[in-house]
Amino acid sequence: MRLPDPERSRVVLIGTSTYTDPELPDLPAVRRTVRDLAATLTDAAYGAVRPEHCTVLLDSGDLDEVGDALWEAAHRAEDLLLVHYVGHGLIGPKRHDLYLSLAKSRWARPEFGSLEYRKLRDVVLDSPAASKVIILDSCFSGRALSGTMAAPRTTVAGQVEVAGTYVMASSPDDAVSLVLDGEENTAFTGRLLRLLREGVADGPELLSIDELYRRLQHTMDVEGLPEPLQRGSRTAALLALGRNRAHGLSADRARRARREAAVALCEAGRYQEAADALSALLEEQRTQLGADHEETLRSRQWLAHSLGGAGDPAGAARTLGEIHARQRTVLGADHPDTLRSRQFLAVNLGESGRRPEAVKMLRLLLIDRRRVLGPDDVHTLRTRHVLAHNLARSGEPDEAAALLRELAADRERILGADHPHTRRALSDLSALLHEVS
Repeated sequence: MRLPDPERSRVVLIGTSTYTDPELPDLPAVRRTVRDLAATLTDAAYGAVRPEHCTVLLDSGDLDEVGDALWEAAHRAEDLLLVHYVGHGLIGPKRHDLYLSLAKSRWARPEFGSLEYRKLRDVVLDSPAASKVIILDSCFSGRALSGTMAAPRTTVAGQVEVAGTYVMASSPDDAVSLVLDGEENTAFTGRLLRLLREGVADGPELLSIDELYRRLQHTMDVEGLPEPLQRGSRTAALLALGRNRAHGLSADRARRARREAAVALCEAGRYQEAADALSALLEEQRTQLGADHEETLRSRQWLAHSLGGAGDPAGAARTLGEIHARQRTVLGADHPDTLRSRQFLAVNLGESGRRPEAVKMLRLLLIDRRRVLGPDDVHTLRTRHVLAHNLARSGEPDEAAALLRELAADRERILGADHPHTRRALSDLSALLHEVS
């Protein structure tokens, strides 16, 4: 098993999320799905191809544009050619041929304005690529119900068989491919993305297409979702689409590593990325560990805080209030996680405009953190910084400045003059003094 040569491989991602025909409901999740897939497949450390070799065709209504891009990628690919489609699948009214919808496709006339699968197949067959992979995330149908890509029973499954090529379809031809409420990606590609992004704790170093298919088949079956189909040669199936990010880690270590990576994103101000990673992790933790497990509750508090930083501090405060109450019951009032929830709650209350309430909460938290953790603990120092910030925004600049002076001196003593936290306290003090001067 091996990874594809990134210089000699090509990927084409086609997705249609908006349609001009009112008979074809829009699929907003497709846009995010295609963009996430592009980022994952071109990841410098774990991906399969270089960004410049990944062509994204999103919401194109120009059949010539799609055809030219496919032809160009197919004829330049020498190692791997991967084409991944996400959108409504349509069936021709007479010959029941399979069509992949584009932005200007018509439900009643798929022959015009849609990508005929036979043409896609022919382009792939003509490619000199050693391995050819087609992944279809759609149902083979012309009628799409709200929130689904539905399909009547047909005989089109055989049309996806391409000699010397591996093809994976998201569901049987008598089932639906789902876009589940509350999920940002389509059900099928979203779970494929999760495998590529998070890895498989007990899996091999490289994730072959066959390994991904078997994992997807199991996951979809356990969750009661339509099971994918596969066709094609064993040689293509053994080609890897990426490195296994969880290789060599136990399930517990893998989850902790994922949470730590998400926390690092949050602390770096990349709140939405952190929230996306924590949402996926939390879904797994609830299933495997339970809703009241310490690790599950910890992921919940970081997810809420990340969502607050991403633009919804009021919603984050409401959620953190619930999490804090649960942690008091399950973990105890003095548990470090319970204390952290109080600080996150205060931060988001302040950012949502409830500064006086945040200040009151932080004064009490500072007393408890000094008692439980000690006055020189980095978390206690952080509470002092957050309190100073909220005092400054509450019209109390003198007290805020005094706190920042003391904090900067203590951080220099404990952490050193060059520590980022020390420099941040001095920077905030300078900015505050400039504001009031």
